[in-house]
Amino acid sequence: MDESSLSAESGARPNGRKRITLRDVADEAGVSLKTASNVVNHTGRMTEATREKVQKVVDRLGYRVNVAARNLNRGSTGFITLALPSLIAPYLSELANRVIDAARIYDYSVYVTTYAEGTSRGAASLLRGFNTSVSDGIILSLSEMENLTPEDLSVGYPLVCVGARCTYNKVDHVTPDDVLSARLAAEYLLDRGVKRPAVIGTRTDFAQMATLRDAKEGNAQLRMRGVIEACDNRDVKLAAELMPNVGHDWSIGSGARNMQRVIDSGVPFDGVIALNDQLAMGALSTLAVNGISVPGQVQVIGFDNNEESAYFQPPLTTIDSCLDWVAPTAVSRIINRIGGSRVLEPELITTQSRVIARATTRA
Repeated sequence: MDESSLSAESGARPNGRKRITLRDVADEAGVSLKTASNVVNHTGRMTEATREKVQKVVDRLGYRVNVAARNLNRGSTGFITLALPSLIAPYLSELANRVIDAARIYDYSVYVTTYAEGTSRGAASLLRGFNTSVSDGIILSLSEMENLTPEDLSVGYPLVCVGARCTYNKVDHVTPDDVLSARLAAEYLLDRGVKRPAVIGTRTDFAQMATLRDAKEGNAQLRMRGVIEACDNRDVKLAAELMPNVGHDWSIGSGARNMQRVIDSGVPFDGVIALNDQLAMGALSTLAVNGISVPGQVQVIGFDNNEESAYFQPPLTTIDSCLDWVAPTAVSRIINRIGGSRVLEPELITTQSRVIARATTRA
């Protein structure tokens, strides 16, 4: 066994003292290098007395396993990369936390990085420049501002995508069903008496709204498709004045401003479907400023179940993000890809969401 794969980092310590190697431990304990290796890696067969003797030397000398070198010797870095468009949105920061927790179960660590979405240094550039000597694979959160091609996704290393974008059956794609989730959200309001719903979060002008009936990707597009389908099924008409185009701004401020645009239009409405929780919280703030009671006069539902949504006043009814399913599913899939234990064809892996009922809708 190559000692370099078992030793602490080579070279001198900052204080000038020589770093302790596994050879030092073996010599001090009077055992073979293999026996010392078995002790620090918790493997092999030996008497309990021998194991205790070697462990005492390890503790006394302060020996530490060089994890990077050990993983390199095993053909694995022990790291997964999680690539996100940003860490600003609560959904994305929560995704990062959950991926880290899920990877820890497999004794993997996670590098979290962001890419400059919609630019030449976006996701395509990140995929091209990925360094497999640093990380074993990528979990890529797909931004709506990225236009990845099948060639961009045809990579020679493990890749799993999350998010509502097309992956051309090139890689595993883990995502909730946004169309079904939005249909569920709209139906929830309609079932509670809403006749004139407003929508905060669309990125499509009303004149082009019919094209969303065939939408295949994009959170905003797929969620709008679900809303349209639910309203069509109930013969509920959507009004242009109640569906302002917010562009790519799904912040609390955008929710507040666009809710005011809806109010100022003078077109009556009795429900709000916000395409994420931040938009919904902004809308709730504006409704309160204008003296419009929730849920008495207007019922509101959001998306993603951000932590803040449960503590906002009033607490927000929302659609579950399914992050407790997305993160472990994506991690499990990429671990299987890295291990190569079985042949896996690229799959679309999806699940159904649910309504989390709170105080912004009627019982």
